[in-house]
Amino acid sequence: MMLPRIIFCTAVSLAVLTVVLLALFSPVAHRKPSKHHTRPWLALSLYIQQPLIPTHQRRPVLQSDSGAFIFHRTLTKGPENTSMVVGQAQGFILPVKHFEHSAFNIIYLTFDTPEYSGSLSVQAKHLSHKDRQELTVVGGTGSFAFARGLAAFAEAAQQSPDADATYRIKLQLRFPN
Repeated sequence: MMLPRIIFCTAVSLAVLTVVLLALFSPVAHRKPSKHHTRPWLALSLYIQQPLIPTHQRRPVLQSDSGAFIFHRTLTKGPENTSMVVGQAQGFILPVKHFEHSAFNIIYLTFDTPEYSGSLSVQAKHLSHKDRQELTVVGGTGSFAFARGLAAFAEAAQQSPDADATYRIKLQLRFPN
């Protein structure tokens, strides 16, 4: 009757000792913070553009008063269509009156560069200004893990009258300590 109690107490003591030793000697706990998270704030300025697709392969965008607006765009460092691509911008917006403040209106920004690898989720819930939209960053992965903050969208000056619209996005990101 005493042997099971001794085995149980020994197992619990070893488990507690293992957790304490791992916490004290783990290399992860003593690692220096990465260069992206040394500051609690990060500011980025990027551009969202139509991907370069040959004219004969483009599909027309269907506009509807009651439909969803689904898009897939390129995320670049500069406004020129030859600027370095840093990722993708994908989104799902319901421009219907009852859904304009919906949590389903999300824009995903994915990054794939040597500096940043990961994604950000931007919630398009508070659309207010006509020429500039201030949206909420609600989370991220990879280099942007647990990010919160603001994303300001504004239409950039068009390079030619028949070019697709280019949008500038200014990100003000905050990371937990």
